[in-house]
Amino acid sequence: MNEAAITLDGWYVLHDFRTMDWASWKLISKEERQAAVNEFLAYLERLQQADEAKTGSHAFYTVVGQKADFMLMTLRPTMDELQQLEAEFNKLTIADYTIPAYSYVSVVELSNYLAGESDEDPYQNPYVRGRLYPELPRSQYVCFYPMDKKREGDDNWYMLNMDDRKSLMRSHGMIGRGYAGKVKQIISGSVGFDDYEWGVTLFSDDVLQFKKLVYEMRFDEVSARYGVFGSFFVGTILEDDKRAAFFEVK
Repeated sequence: MNEAAITLDGWYVLHDFRTMDWASWKLISKEERQAAVNEFLAYLERLQQADEAKTGSHAFYTVVGQKADFMLMTLRPTMDELQQLEAEFNKLTIADYTIPAYSYVSVVELSNYLAGESDEDPYQNPYVRGRLYPELPRSQYVCFYPMDKKREGDDNWYMLNMDDRKSLMRSHGMIGRGYAGKVKQIISGSVGFDDYEWGVTLFSDDVLQFKKLVYEMRFDEVSARYGVFGSFFVGTILEDDKRAAFFEVK
């Protein structure tokens, strides 16, 4: 049996994608819509309290295309907290006018493929803590996609020994480092939690950097030979007055 990678695990993550039922939303009065929006904004403010206390993080995005209308990404120390927040959202008035489009459950992780050996407790390392318990950047754009490592015939990632996997991941990671300052990345593990093995969330103020990064990584062996990708979701952050404006209808 090959050696399994050891992971450091941080905050749990819920990517919640919703489609608006605009036809039904338009049927209620302007006053009812405003009350529902105000209730939702109050919910976001409650989420913001965890951001300020550094006990969690969240961000609200539109989604471009027909896969969904918006995504709410939430991070918390426990899975139970995510479940409670999801249930709280589902009980909001505005949830009655949304249709669940997609969701993804995972936990922020760092593997020992790239981590250096140390006798110190990694959870006390400020850099590691910053990666495991991230404050979501307020970048203009977000890109999310789930992925697996292939397990087919000779292209079976899990049949490679640890040294080979470390070497491949080191090369793979160097590509990502080339986008430092342009793209921030959060990797979350979902083995046993969702349909794929990892969720990848990218943040940038230049949406074109997502295409450039993912395309360049396609030529790296880790992706070209072993990568299996799910659907891609791209969106724009909504903050301040833009959040209420998103729900306005004529």
